[in-house]
Amino acid sequence: MSDLARTVEGPVALSTDQVKAADLVVTLEGAVRDSAASARERLVADGIPAKLAAKDPSLWGPDAAAEAAVRLGWLDLPRSSRALLPELSRVAAEKRAAGLDRVVLAGMGGSSLAPEVIAATRGVELTILDTTDPHQVRRAIEDRLERTVVVVSSKSGGTVETDSQRRAYEAAFRAAGIDPAERIVVVTDPGSPLARLAEEAGYPTFLADPEVGGRYSALSAFGLVPSALAGVDVTALLDEAEALAGSLAKDTDNPALLLGAALGGFTGHDKVLLAGSTPAGLGDWIEQLVAESTGKDGTGLLPVVVEGPDAPGFVPGPDSHLVAFAEHGDPGADLADTVVSGPLGAQFLAWEYATAVAGRLLGIDPFNQPNVQESKDNTKALLEASGDGPLPSGTPLLVDGPVEVYSADSGLYDGAGDLTEVLQRLVRAVPEDGYLAVMAYLDRDPAGEGEAAEVRPALAALTPRPVTFGWGPRFLHSTGQYHKGGPHNGVFLQITGEVTDDLEVPGRPYGFGRLQLAQALGDFGALGDRGRPAVRLHLRDRAAGLARLREALDSVRP
Repeated sequence: MSDLARTVEGPVALSTDQVKAADLVVTLEGAVRDSAASARERLVADGIPAKLAAKDPSLWGPDAAAEAAVRLGWLDLPRSSRALLPELSRVAAEKRAAGLDRVVLAGMGGSSLAPEVIAATRGVELTILDTTDPHQVRRAIEDRLERTVVVVSSKSGGTVETDSQRRAYEAAFRAAGIDPAERIVVVTDPGSPLARLAEEAGYPTFLADPEVGGRYSALSAFGLVPSALAGVDVTALLDEAEALAGSLAKDTDNPALLLGAALGGFTGHDKVLLAGSTPAGLGDWIEQLVAESTGKDGTGLLPVVVEGPDAPGFVPGPDSHLVAFAEHGDPGADLADTVVSGPLGAQFLAWEYATAVAGRLLGIDPFNQPNVQESKDNTKALLEASGDGPLPSGTPLLVDGPVEVYSADSGLYDGAGDLTEVLQRLVRAVPEDGYLAVMAYLDRDPAGEGEAAEVRPALAALTPRPVTFGWGPRFLHSTGQYHKGGPHNGVFLQITGEVTDDLEVPGRPYGFGRLQLAQALGDFGALGDRGRPAVRLHLRDRAAGLARLREALDSVRP
């Protein structure tokens, strides 16, 4: 009998296929069971659970040791983050007493995705501003400014999107006769440029643990500060995580270990499809954690977030690993290979642990992101080189009404007569082991172009291959690493839109719309330089362009 099937008191291994601790349950079904069991045995034989809990930086090889030595602080967060709570409680009470009941979070990637999940799961309002789209930024600024407190959140302190949002809000507050020091709260690492700026400006500041990487920071100040200001009981979140923490050093009764063995040990199943509605939005957070941690050195796990278990694309495949974060027995759970259920705090810690374990099995460093900087550098170079002139967007291959078509691989689309034919060729270009990624640099709010997300299920219904969707530029801090550092089997569809009313970035020689387009072109160039087949659709009129895109998709043959 497997030691997973032992009957013990306390956290119980329910069977060889299901492990539970602290209300977190991981259940394996079908083919993943044997693969995970074999991987778990190897991990236990190597003493990985105890070594990881002890923060041994050697677990990912000598080349990764230096990075890992300063990136394992997330293991301590369920307890260490409690030091933030008294001051956080005081600041939150002060803001509420001042009538500031609307919280906006200016942050990207790990600084925004966890608070978004926390707020949605706990049912509180938190406006996430993780975009450079001028229409979306302007709408956020104009919404209840007199009642708004803004959390400016950046680990490095130099994130261009967050810095631009901060500048815009400072200008808006001053124009309204409001002292920004009364409205802005900063979260950053010690010694960052943002920390120095905040000290000079008199902004209340929460310093995060510098030994926690951004995508592992859900239970740090980056996750807790905006959530608490919005009204979440973050102590309960830490309690949920701490209840699981005691199992992480164990060889048995360790659901996070089983999850890591399933992710990294299910050989040949590197497309991880994620479906579930509880906790709300968890898939987007997992996507960033897993894609940015594992997508490098030509390997990695590609998370594919789908709209629900009945969505197009959530089907078994030769390289697919179906994961549902839901209660066992919920819709979709019976179809999934792996089912994970439990409270949000425990989910955060378990997925972080599992991702680190998967990195060990895949033979990569789960804490670096070697390809993220390239698109940032391209963006900066484009802005500097173009000066006051137009950005070098290229010449369209064709124009179909309100849609211009550009390609990084013109040979693929030579002779295409219209948008339908371009999309037909795009779908057919996806290799048998590949995927299709949609990247929309638009206004993701429902009041804007939020309907663009419907492109994902529409394309997924046309191809048996996985289809991902990301809002630009936020995906650059997530799957953008995998796109460039992972396997060379992706096909890419980028969507940009004309800006009708740009918004100035105070103190910078460009507006948000120009920055947004430069980010899109910078990433498009990075994909092209790597030989990734990519096509860009530029919507001359956003509403009409999306309508034409939907019409064209309806005409594409599966």
